[in-house]
This record gives sequence, structure tokens and C-alpha cells, in this order.
Amino acid sequence: MTNVPPPSQADAAPTVEDDAPRPEIFRAAVASLTSAKARPEVHVEPLRPPQRLAPYSYAIAAEVRGPDGGEPATGRLVLLHDPDGQEAWDGVLRLVAFVSAEMDSQIGVDPMLPAVGWSWLTDALHERAAAYRAAGGTVTQTTSTRFGDIHGPRTTVELELRASWTADTPDLGPHLRAFVDLLCTAAGLPPEGVTVLSPA
Repeated sequence: MTNVPPPSQADAAPTVEDDAPRPEIFRAAVASLTSAKARPEVHVEPLRPPQRLAPYSYAIAAEVRGPDGGEPATGRLVLLHDPDGQEAWDGVLRLVAFVSAEMDSQIGVDPMLPAVGWSWLTDALHERAAAYRAAGGTVTQTTSTRFGDIHGPRTTVELELRASWTADTPDLGPHLRAFVDLLCTAAGLPPEGVTVLSPA
């Protein structure tokens, strides 16, 4: 299990003046993210956050690393804090997630894939007991076919999930673990603690 690295000055810079005191709820939320542990298959690091979505923001990038060194799934999780709240949020702490994953070609053509992809997120939030509300987002299923001399599989399917939800408390550890679970599910990894036996 690996912890999220602490933010650098640039990584967690709020959109207000650097020397302005940061609200306690925001500092507690960031601390809960940086102290949370992720699965060893997932590499997590701070990312420069967006600067115009909220007065305060913090972001991480995550990638699932396969045994062959590939990255079957990547994602970003952004924390936004507005002390005055925003009408669409129904709260003051908003999490924004983006996940991109290559899918098995047989699964990828299933018309139910977007609904299944969305359930991966909501199921992970429930299983991790991450209290949330006002969730919304989109799931996009894209099929690409290669022709000519382009190397790689002839047909590839990519799933992209964009979602946001409001956290009920500044304890965001369960939300980060749910986000990691979503990434691992999209990458085709078994649940944490489960070992898949190879055929003899």
C-alpha cells in the first residue's frame, strides 16, 4: 500500500493569494487525501490543479501499472472548495474525476458498457462508505479501428468517465480509495486482496 505524496507549494496552490490562510475544512480535506493509501498497482502523485473552478483546489494523477509496464487505466481526481458553496454542488467540497481505460474488445462493444462503467463508480463509493450527494457525469465509449501499416490491435475500445460529486465531510480517504477501486476495475484488476489463479 502506498500513500499519496504530500503536495508541493505549486501542486496545492489555491487560486487566491498564496499567503492567504486556507480554510480549515480545505486543509483537513487535503490532509485526508495525502494520508490515504492506494493499492500497490496504482501510482499516485500530486498534479497542478485547475485555477478557475473554485477558490481552492488540489489535484492528483493516478495510473494503474500492468505487469508488462503498460498503463491500462489512468485518471485524475480534483478537489474543489468554495467556502460560499455553489448551487449545483449542494455543499462546499466537490470532487471531480476523470478516468480513461482501454477495454477488452469483446466487452467494449457491449451497449450496456456506459451504464456498467457508471455503476463501477457508484458501487465503489458505497462499498468504501464514502458519504456523497449530487453526483453526475458522463461515460463515453469509443471504438477505433486501425488500417494499413499502423501497428497495434486492429480494433481498440476506450472508456472515458467524467464525474463529479459532493463530499459530505472533509474525510476524503474513502473517496480516494473508491476512485482507485474504479481505476482498477476499469483496468480489469481483481478486487483488492483477491488473487487470480493462472491455469495449470
